Amino acid sequence: MRVYAIGDIHGHLDKLEEAHARIAADRRGTGDAAAPVIHLGDYCDRGPDSRGVLQFLIDGQARGAPWITLRGNHDRVFLDQLDDAPGAPFRFWTSPGMGGLATAESYGVSLPGWTFAGLAARKFRSAVPEAHHAFLKSLPLFHETETHIFVHAGIRPGLPLTEQIEEDLIWIRHEFLGDPRDHGKVIVHGHTPCETPEHWGNRINLDTGAGYGRALTAAVFEGTEVFVLGEAGRVPLRPRQG
Repeated sequence: MRVYAIGDIHGHLDKLEEAHARIAADRRGTGDAAAPVIHLGDYCDRGPDSRGVLQFLIDGQARGAPWITLRGNHDRVFLDQLDDAPGAPFRFWTSPGMGGLATAESYGVSLPGWTFAGLAARKFRSAVPEAHHAFLKSLPLFHETETHIFVHAGIRPGLPLTEQIEEDLIWIRHEFLGDPRDHGKVIVHGHTPCETPEHWGNRINLDTGAGYGRALTAAVFEGTEVFVLGEAGRVPLRPRQG
């Protein structure tokens, strides 16, 4: 089974379009127009065009493109702002580390400082199309194939998939990243930026830091084999040794 995957996008529509162009070129070489493209979440924040990214994904799915869009932690926090969720970390979202101010600006709204309250909050919520709100609500937490589990951040090691909770699937780091055990299937994730795609045997990290000005990675999975899609085509991604 062939499956494509794209790492964390963070508001970079230009990089997302380039990743899909590389996938389209690979499809032409294989003749496979039906293989799904799994987006690993974090569509918003930090980059300049979160609105454009969401619209691109919505439009593609509306055309019937075989795209799967998973939920990331930034997508959850964005959704919490739209829902005015009790206890939602408003100041956290608008802090420089999260980059929510860039998301608001992509909808034409400048928020004052690190705040997200009162008139500014209402103005922002009214600027986000209902289709974008519905899209964020609809995002699944994982996608499973015969050989892989695709998820934004990772899994809680030792728990079956049916017992995993959203907080771990979109936020977990150290407990997952440092666990060398076999998870039954290879976990494909983003969430924790790395310089280049990493294959650790039991997990594969495709977040190469697009939100920090680095590349956005697209990869193709052929059974247990993995290839990064570069300018010249497929480059094998093999498990690290040692």
